[in-house]
Amino acid sequence: MRRLLKVLGIVLLILAALAVWKREEIARLHAVLTLFDDGRIVGNFSHMDDAFLSVPVPKGDAAPLPLPPGPPVALPPEAEDWVKARSVTALVMLKDGALRHESYYLGTGPMDRRISWSVAKSFLSALLGTLVADGTIDLDRPVEFYALALTGSAYEGATVRQVAAMESGVAFDEDYLKFFSDINEMGRVVALGGSLDAFTAGLKERRGPPGAWQYVSMDTHVLGMVIRGASGRGIADLMSERVVRPLGLEVEPYYLTDGDGEPFVLGGLNLITRDYARMGELFRRDGAIDGRQLVPAEWVEQSTRAQAGTPPGKMGYGYQWWIPQEAEPGEFLAQGVYGQFIYVNRRAGVVIAANSADRGFTEPSVEAQNVAMFRTLTALLAAAGG
Repeated sequence: MRRLLKVLGIVLLILAALAVWKREEIARLHAVLTLFDDGRIVGNFSHMDDAFLSVPVPKGDAAPLPLPPGPPVALPPEAEDWVKARSVTALVMLKDGALRHESYYLGTGPMDRRISWSVAKSFLSALLGTLVADGTIDLDRPVEFYALALTGSAYEGATVRQVAAMESGVAFDEDYLKFFSDINEMGRVVALGGSLDAFTAGLKERRGPPGAWQYVSMDTHVLGMVIRGASGRGIADLMSERVVRPLGLEVEPYYLTDGDGEPFVLGGLNLITRDYARMGELFRRDGAIDGRQLVPAEWVEQSTRAQAGTPPGKMGYGYQWWIPQEAEPGEFLAQGVYGQFIYVNRRAGVVIAANSADRGFTEPSVEAQNVAMFRTLTALLAAAGG
């Protein structure tokens, strides 16, 4: 008995030592496992840097892009019902660059820097467009030309263009609600301080040759690897220099990172909701602010036009931007899981930024309901005039 107790004591000491040694990784893993829990999700989405590694994206000292107030627009009853049903936490609406509606819910406030999830993909697309325009990146080169670590991976042979359009051909399980899916395994890699580059290079299975569309979030990480390899610079530094500083944001954004300090470009950007709206305003204005072309107009047009063969009955996909079914010219959106959106309708002069903590985002018809609501709000703004 004494020998057993001694052994148990040694085991407990070892476990205690491991808990102290790996306490940060254990805390991040716990955060991943409870990130979307009812009662925690809203607070988690506004304070991601409390639980995960992060890096700032310097905004500089320039004044933020003005959003002058216009005549306020109240939400109709159907929009109020949508806000409640979809657990919306923030809603900002612009008409011709003027701020017409701003509201916050579920205990959140205007200075909360909210997680983007896949809205971050559209930010990375803007950065990619600047590097394509200056000749740093050729869309028709294979990705391993710029990111040597991808040689021998499932990504070898896919072009930058194909990856930007989610046509890599890589097999990847994107089911957020399945514990052992590839996307959730990737989340645990981030939590435990692992390397996303190594995780991505370790993907070996293909569902087919490049060219057929399937939404694979790791494709966006590959674009980040391509940008870093082609430019020799870090994502946060380049994003600051080419997009964030010249656009003018109100609050300094930050990226979540992996254990190597590399930004989580496929979903880890955090901004206040007004600054998400400012990004939409940049794209509404064809990539130009006050006569300065921040993102090439040609790239804005190409990236927000359907480039991929998405399935019938689904939204179209450009270069990391979505195009609604039956979209009119200049209507597109960035979207992320759990209800993050930047919606742009260029003809109507409307930009809508919304953040949510919608645990029912996978329910049938939710995507169509969200797009319908953005169109309803667009019509409301158009009718309000001013």
